[in-house]
Amino acid sequence: MAEKIAIIKERLKSVASESDPFFQSCLLDERKGVAKLVASFRREKMKKEALLTQLEDMKYYEKEARAKGFNAIAGIDEVGRGPLAGPVVAAAVILPADFDVIGVNDSKQLNEAKRDQLFDDILAKALAVGIGVKSHEIIDEVNIYEATKLAMVDAIDSLELTPDFCLIDAMPLNHCKHELSLIKGDSKSVSIAAASIIAKVTRDRMMVAFDSKFPGYGFANNMGYGTKVHLEGLSKQGVCPIHRLTFAPVKNIFLAHKE
Repeated sequence: MAEKIAIIKERLKSVASESDPFFQSCLLDERKGVAKLVASFRREKMKKEALLTQLEDMKYYEKEARAKGFNAIAGIDEVGRGPLAGPVVAAAVILPADFDVIGVNDSKQLNEAKRDQLFDDILAKALAVGIGVKSHEIIDEVNIYEATKLAMVDAIDSLELTPDFCLIDAMPLNHCKHELSLIKGDSKSVSIAAASIIAKVTRDRMMVAFDSKFPGYGFANNMGYGTKVHLEGLSKQGVCPIHRLTFAPVKNIFLAHKE
């Protein structure tokens, strides 16, 4: 008697390759349901292989640094330069050479569920993770570019393991003795991509908490960016304690309410 489709589906989850005897027996099964499971297995296998290739490609700069004798290689990235409210958050991540979590990429290319999953996976596998946060007050005081650099420096300095080489997304810091700044580094370096995910999830969770404290601006959904809901909230309620007063249109609304 032929095995039920549901049972075959479950058994295929533990099959590692097409050479597996069970998979070979599925190829001989003429039922349409089994044929669909075989096709699905092959699609998933191709997808996983593509992600593994992507992971190896994104280890290029880390491998280059290790070939030169560096061991503790930190990737650094930030999130939150563009919003009208909230802090800028940076992360520094040192990954092991055998880091094997597939799917790590520029956080902007991932949905929330995937970022949350990878956030946990990165924390579990990383050799060290550091976070740097600069508030809206600091941003207003020194400007967003300088505040971002300060957040990145804090992220590096908070690492429990001192890096001997730093890979930085776009922005040269001149903080590490050996560093490399990469344009669009979060899509080129697995360490920078990991840092972008850590920074993004950390800041998003902060903004969700701020939404409860300062309702009416939609912070839980827009993360402080100037969406329609956010701008309507500004127009109706004025600025709140986490708005960046040097950013237009916040600055204009703040000055208008003072008059």
